[in-house]
Amino acid sequence: MAAKGGTIKAASGFSATEDAQTLRKAMKGLGTDEDAIINVLAYRNMAQRQEIRTAYKTTIGRDLMDDLKSELSGNLEQVILAMMTPTVLYDVQELRKAMRGAGTDESCLIEILASRMPEEIRRINQTYQLQYGRSLEDDIRSDTSLMFQRVLVSLSAGGRDEGNYLEDALVKQDAQDLYEAGEKKWGTDEVKFLTVLCSRNQNHLLHVFDEYKRISQKDIEQSIKSETSGSFEEALLAIVKCMRNKSAYFAERLYKSMKGLGTDDNTLIRVMVSRVEIDMLDIRANFKRLYGKSLYSFIKVGHSSLALAQRKVLMKGGGSDLGI
Repeated sequence: MAAKGGTIKAASGFSATEDAQTLRKAMKGLGTDEDAIINVLAYRNMAQRQEIRTAYKTTIGRDLMDDLKSELSGNLEQVILAMMTPTVLYDVQELRKAMRGAGTDESCLIEILASRMPEEIRRINQTYQLQYGRSLEDDIRSDTSLMFQRVLVSLSAGGRDEGNYLEDALVKQDAQDLYEAGEKKWGTDEVKFLTVLCSRNQNHLLHVFDEYKRISQKDIEQSIKSETSGSFEEALLAIVKCMRNKSAYFAERLYKSMKGLGTDDNTLIRVMVSRVEIDMLDIRANFKRLYGKSLYSFIKVGHSSLALAQRKVLMKGGGSDLGI
């Protein structure tokens, strides 16, 4: 099935200067017109928001990001600032945030590093170094350990084969190696799982998964769950899911961020903002297929913990409820 793409497109009749003036008016004086801010920024794509940021500084002599930070708060501030941040820089900031402070957000590290393309990973590495004066790999090494550290370091290298080449003998060899590394032996050769899953191209891996099932009578996911544990298991499963259907992986991330008591706002905002111009239409379709409800309706009515203004922004990203 062909990819459908994102839900946010470039606005027609766009004027960065007019939008800058509208935003300034919304933030000047007592009180803040949050709806006016949302009605501008949620309906422009990333490139247009960067033009607005430049026009704001040029025509008003103030920094838009600084004004948004001072006028907004809580989750609305978080989602609006995320929307204003260029995609690669946003990934970099999220990775840094996941490793800063007392705890580590392992799921965030996995989500970003397992789902981004090799070229995106390379840009993330360059931007991380420029932004923080140290390498992403060094921070991963200082904040994680054991096999989880090794799989993140491997993914962060951005060295996955980007081709579509398929060699039947290597497919059979990889499937056999994975079987012998796990199901067939006492204990698990975790390095073999890492080597195959982190380096081979997508087409190759999909055929390996099929061959593995033929040999072992199990899906590769079942073997990963029985042979590994913890964050290392989560990372390997994320890689497999992204190889099979990346949009379904993100649909699952969104669902889990909203189900049950409370909302994982960080994950919800990150996935919605980072995928909105890439594959949100595909994520919506997979969400409906997997969970029987549209993403739009799930955000709209399912979660009282979402502030109204934040919900409006995310609903725009989720697209209107047209049977999807």
